[in-house]
Amino acid sequence: MARKSFVPGAALVAAAALAAGLAGCSGGSSSGAGAADAKSGDAAAATQAAEPGRYQTLPEACGLPSRSTLHAMLPGDGQRLSSADAEKLYAGQADITYDTDRRVGCHWTRETTEGTRHLSLDIQRVVSYDASVSDDDKAQGIYDGKELAAQIPSGGAAPTPSPSAKDKGKGTAADGVANAAGKPSGKATAAGKGGKATPGAPSSATGTGADAGGSTAPRVLDGLGDAAFLDDKLATADSGVHRDVTVVFRTSNVIVTLTYDQWSTDKAMLPESQELQDKARSLAGELVDSLSE
Repeated sequence: MARKSFVPGAALVAAAALAAGLAGCSGGSSSGAGAADAKSGDAAAATQAAEPGRYQTLPEACGLPSRSTLHAMLPGDGQRLSSADAEKLYAGQADITYDTDRRVGCHWTRETTEGTRHLSLDIQRVVSYDASVSDDDKAQGIYDGKELAAQIPSGGAAPTPSPSAKDKGKGTAADGVANAAGKPSGKATAAGKGGKATPGAPSSATGTGADAGGSTAPRVLDGLGDAAFLDDKLATADSGVHRDVTVVFRTSNVIVTLTYDQWSTDKAMLPESQELQDKARSLAGELVDSLSE
């Protein structure tokens, strides 16, 4: 039987084709690995850009204000407390939260024959779950929303409205508080003969709580945390007159809301802006220092 002849050229062609195929597979694998490495590098870069906030936990809110600060903010108008009552008052009452590493709060109340004072703290730790947004940036967005909701004037305090010709001589709420300028006390200020308060009217008194222009109107605060503002509202529609002062500030990824209000049983006696703002700002500064430790 005749044997088939061996053709060397055909064998060489087949070997070359096989080598080319193997090279193509190897090149494809290398290209795929390079793409994967590039994606991994992009993710790492995004993670590095969005740094975590400074705070990973929160302190116990009721223990932040000093006893002397609480004593000044919750005066007894001459009424003394027993040791047990004082301990209960200054200990405060913690707010119920579901995660104390993310939110804590505390509030204090003192009632006297001349009225009631309330103090509350709300402390929120912000965490961003977006790899491209840092905790601080997320917190700043939440803070900006609070400032916008409070309608705080941008670039400083809003001018205190002057009384109209019709109101002159009657004694408006702002006039009554302004007449008490330079008389810091825990007592409310007489509203004048008219005795009618204008909701939201701030005092025109000056002091450490006022800005450089002497205004106690709602405004942005400088030198308090990374960002801060103060709001001041006077309300007379309820059974008693009350002034509510709120200070909100951000430090890194923590937002603190401090609310301090005074209620007066006599509608002719208006709580002073200056005194409440001074004490609220002093406590806010104390909190910034405590959180920075």
